[in-house]
Amino acid sequence: MTLLKEINQSFLHLFFPHVCAGCGNDLPSARTLLCLRCISNLPETRFESFAGNPVEKIFWGRLPVVSATAGFYFNKETLVQNLMHQFKYNSQVELGFQLGYMMGEHLLRSHRFPVEALIPLPLYEPREKQRGFNQSFVLCEGMSRVLQIPVLKNVVRRSQYTESQTRKGRIERWNNMEGRFELTDPSLISGKHILLVDDVVTTGATLEACGTELLKADNTLLSIATLCIAAR
Repeated sequence: MTLLKEINQSFLHLFFPHVCAGCGNDLPSARTLLCLRCISNLPETRFESFAGNPVEKIFWGRLPVVSATAGFYFNKETLVQNLMHQFKYNSQVELGFQLGYMMGEHLLRSHRFPVEALIPLPLYEPREKQRGFNQSFVLCEGMSRVLQIPVLKNVVRRSQYTESQTRKGRIERWNNMEGRFELTDPSLISGKHILLVDDVVTTGATLEACGTELLKADNTLLSIATLCIAAR
């Protein structure tokens, strides 16, 4: 049976080849969307391993987080930007799941994130319907597979549309996000250590606004993890 299965897989691979999302080279298995070379070339930050890292410093004096991290450095015209674009704008949900799985592995090996639930940063509902998915939720699903903790999607919602943050400064970003989130079911996170998850952190204004709302739940501890941090 094993030999027959291998023959069938080889036959399917001949006519429906699997290619790496990073470099386009042929992959021997459909179990991954990235080749080993691209995985090894991803610019890991290793922030999860030490306190006072650059992501945690973003929130000093702004939001009382227990721990914070970002998995990879983000630069324009790089492998990471290519993968992010495929994931978010070409609907490569399986790629997002794999990246989330890698994030979960980072946190597991660090022993600095004893969190009990994952909270995806919510999208404004019409925008999520237009895109077809919430990228933060997909990342959480991958992380959940590793960490073996639940993803709580309906704890907080984005109650208003917000303009793009790309060309705004830090103060403008905060003003753009203030009051845009609403805690809908605090009982789900009361007394828990939760992890707020997003795809990228720059000034931290969006995460700060959402985290501030989440901390209105009684006796809640907050940590933050993003897939990437914008390199300066």
